Amino acid sequence: MKKKIKWGIIGTGKIANRFADALSNLEDAGMAAVASRSMDTGKAFAAKYGIATVHVGYENLVADPEIDVVFIGTPHIFHLRDALMCFQAGKHVLCEKPLTLNAEQAEKMIAAAREKKVFLMEAMWTRFFPIHVKIRELLVKQALGKLRMLQVNFCYCAPDDLENRFFNHELGGGVLMDAGSYGISFATSLFGPPAETTAIADFGPTGVDFQSSCLLRHKNGEISTIATSMISPDVKNATIVGEKGRIDIDSAWYKPTGMTVSIDCSEPQRFDFPLPEGYNGYEYEAEEVMNCIRAGKTESAIMPLDETLSIMRTLDKARSQIGLEYPGEASEKYRASA
Repeated sequence: MKKKIKWGIIGTGKIANRFADALSNLEDAGMAAVASRSMDTGKAFAAKYGIATVHVGYENLVADPEIDVVFIGTPHIFHLRDALMCFQAGKHVLCEKPLTLNAEQAEKMIAAAREKKVFLMEAMWTRFFPIHVKIRELLVKQALGKLRMLQVNFCYCAPDDLENRFFNHELGGGVLMDAGSYGISFATSLFGPPAETTAIADFGPTGVDFQSSCLLRHKNGEISTIATSMISPDVKNATIVGEKGRIDIDSAWYKPTGMTVSIDCSEPQRFDFPLPEGYNGYEYEAEEVMNCIRAGKTESAIMPLDETLSIMRTLDKARSQIGLEYPGEASEKYRASA
């Protein structure tokens, strides 16, 4: 029987609720504590998920000896602060994506985790879905031959509220950081870091990008096109193209349950991996974290830290091209990195 891993959850927002829903489905996971800025909010969250301990103030949660690993579900402008607090207390961390606001912060977080010899992973849940596991298996077997291209659409309609975090400049808002990070992560996992990055965007009245597109050229000539919008109807499909065929991933490609593989002139082959009843998909990344911790690992081979850092650098370059800076960042640094 697997050793039960006890989780602490920082934050009580939408993503924290989704992750707690997932942990509720896993017999080898326990929720030991939640931390909130408000006791009332924390108590409501704890009651919903049967959590025994509520902490007001994140520093109290990380000091809790009952906790093995912390899920950081705060906005990404706070991720570095919250993660460093966890590392100082010797806690493992699963940090919501994007890992940080920029690559400089990511470097600091990764270095601190390695210094303390604790586990750290960016919560890029997409990589752990069975469909994406199957894609990796097919590509290792070179089922598509030499890879040529990735085409990604991640378009949605964000809440009609300009105060929402999606649109909030001070909270690191914008569709590039929210949805574009998924596409850049996917492209990097397939082809490695891009040799060239080109980005364009349309800005809204809050000072962040409401729509953006990235064109990436990778070292062996592969091309990735990533189109994102948070002011459009849902378009969430992705296609991998190789010299022998293609893989069309069903919508939504970042949490897929099916895909079609077409090789040369052969009959297209369907792959379907429906979620187990009651699952939302976050269970897969949670299992990866717990398996790594049990094995004494400090990072995941599927979502390695150096790759996360590379993704953050690509996001920095894309932001420099569209002219998106956040409070406290030096514009000279982003011009230099373009």
